[in-house]
Amino acid sequence: MKKAWVILLLGLAAAVTAAAQSASGVNPNMKGPNVLDYVVNPNSIVYSKAFSEWDAEWQQWAYSIPVANHPLFDNADCSQGQSGKVWFLGGKFCNNNQSCSTTNVQRNCTVSSGKYLYFPVANGEDSALEENLVENPGNMDDQQIGFMRQFEDPWLVAPPIEYAFVDGVAVPNLMSYSVQSTVFGFTIPADNYLNVIYDMPNGFPAGTYYPAVDQGQYLMIAPLPPGHHVIHFGAKWTSGWALDITYFLKVTK
Repeated sequence: MKKAWVILLLGLAAAVTAAAQSASGVNPNMKGPNVLDYVVNPNSIVYSKAFSEWDAEWQQWAYSIPVANHPLFDNADCSQGQSGKVWFLGGKFCNNNQSCSTTNVQRNCTVSSGKYLYFPVANGEDSALEENLVENPGNMDDQQIGFMRQFEDPWLVAPPIEYAFVDGVAVPNLMSYSVQSTVFGFTIPADNYLNVIYDMPNGFPAGTYYPAVDQGQYLMIAPLPPGHHVIHFGAKWTSGWALDITYFLKVTK
């Protein structure tokens, strides 16, 4: 049930630590324990919002962008749909007919100085819209917030193998970055990602929908110094699905 394995922002398979270090593109100017000072404590408030609220905003961002111009389908660069002081990064969206099991994604991303970066290492979402149209049509109980929360619990308490590196330095104890979103609504265009990942062209009409929930392990990176940086993260599920995501960042002055 659910397509979390399709849309999640995932990572690699075997030899996680060694593979991640070899692909991390270490920046010698940042390597060392001080790099982790840029990883924001998940209990923090950033621009008057808790992580649970940024989690919801990340999902609203991902829902709102047409597939033809969606950065997580690699149809646009990382600036697409971004605004404000917090930018959203992510993994790779795939459809039901496209295997992501051997996909390693590398992206170049230019970010102006002063921007926070927020992204899930692994997450899962559910919405009443999906339950109604695909997952459990006609079952009103499954469209309730409590049911959707219960379904998403495994992504909070029993995630897959995960890893994240900032400029070659591993972020420890990713489970401590577990976040449960606030309940949120979202707006999708006609060319929306739900049509693609469920392989249902025009199956999800454009509109605004409520409710939806999400949870997973999310990282917030404080504004990095101008220059070149690397954010590398991923995960592997027991189903065998795995992706490895690397952002080569250029932070401008």
